[in-house]
Amino acid sequence: MTRDRSERSPVVCGVDIGSTNTKVVALTPQGAVVARRRRTTPRGAVDPSIDAQHLLFAIEEMILDICGDSYRVHALSVAGVGEDGVLVDDSLAPLTTALAWFDPRRGDVFAGLTTRIDPHEGLCTADDAARTLVGWRWALDQPNTSHARSWIALTDYPASVWTATPFFSDTLAARTAAWNGRTRGWVDDRVAATIGTTALLPPVRRAGEIIGSFVGGRLTTAGVIDPDAVVVAGGHDHPIGGWAVHAMHPGAVLDSMGTAEVVVAQAPAADIPRNADLDVAPGIRSPGTTVLSVEELARNVEWAYQDPAVGERLHELITGDTTPDPYLHQSVFIPGSRGGVAPRYAPDAPTSPLSRASAVLGALARLGAHAQDTVGACLPGHPPLYAAGGWSRSPGWVQAKKAVTGRDITVIPEPQVTATAAALLAANAIGWNAEPAIALGITAHPETLAPAGSSA
Repeated sequence: MTRDRSERSPVVCGVDIGSTNTKVVALTPQGAVVARRRRTTPRGAVDPSIDAQHLLFAIEEMILDICGDSYRVHALSVAGVGEDGVLVDDSLAPLTTALAWFDPRRGDVFAGLTTRIDPHEGLCTADDAARTLVGWRWALDQPNTSHARSWIALTDYPASVWTATPFFSDTLAARTAAWNGRTRGWVDDRVAATIGTTALLPPVRRAGEIIGSFVGGRLTTAGVIDPDAVVVAGGHDHPIGGWAVHAMHPGAVLDSMGTAEVVVAQAPAADIPRNADLDVAPGIRSPGTTVLSVEELARNVEWAYQDPAVGERLHELITGDTTPDPYLHQSVFIPGSRGGVAPRYAPDAPTSPLSRASAVLGALARLGAHAQDTVGACLPGHPPLYAAGGWSRSPGWVQAKKAVTGRDITVIPEPQVTATAAALLAANAIGWNAEPAIALGITAHPETLAPAGSSA
């Protein structure tokens, strides 16, 4: 028998729409994680595009599964991928699929735009094929889009549907390469050359801002949504995760180690300019600036794995089953660089698989340190460093980074940092005092601690 709403325990939910997996986390008012769910992000059978309605259904299924007859949701926020999105009609039904930020079709579209868009110093990120404006141009060339009402970022799509209110999270607007972060306005000539008109771009809303209440839908019908529940603007996954770490430890830096290594922080200064190594976005719940530096990680490792002997040693080093040799500190591996430049070994590189693997590991650790330096230069003092992402679970990799850089790194225990951060953002918006250190697993929730005198 389904429990009455009044008997359900209150939670907030955070969603992380990732390139590979989509996650949902539920938090109590105190910040304890009480449930997590994860599903593969649904992509097409022919290409990596996403049907936004299929994604929405999967997210709602996870929320229903989390809540069961035990919890009711008081606020919900969504973070995720930065550049993907869809054109929608008046009912917010997608007219296109979401072109993945890594889809190779973007290359030709971007090449056709390079002569039509001029450089602009107010942009928050560099021009390349992954940016949202490429998706705009591609979407307009698809059939049956002449009656489009709006463009909605894929990450903002669930919240827009739940509230019947299209919007654009500001940290996602920063990823478009068509938004001036200093003026918080669109760059007209770039919009004209890609999506055609700002009339198709919904209002830009700040991360943590309440968008509205739930407007019907299957979650409401199922009784898992509190009558006063609200939907809160989230945004780009890395800034949202970095904000949560900052909320826990003001001034801290988050090093997120996944497909790429993304180092992010909340800088107190406003209007920090972008440069070749630094992307920027609006500060989250602050007048400052979100600063990000991105380095390639997985591509370099995949290249090294082409030599099976090196790959085997590298795997052992990453997991901590083997100790690196002195080539960890030698610059005989040159990582691949932006624009698709391939990795390579220096002419004087050793032939030993262990030495080559050690050199790869050391070079990637120094690459990450450069990103840390770039972000740290925007912050006062010596900011503490926290790590998250799949690579942070590999003890050999973390130890190698410490050995190469001499920097202490605190690995965040919570495996779903972005989804948890989105839930914290939702809690913050409705006035809950959810404790970030508890949510991220740095501090145990009092209810999980063993009683005094116990042997636990």
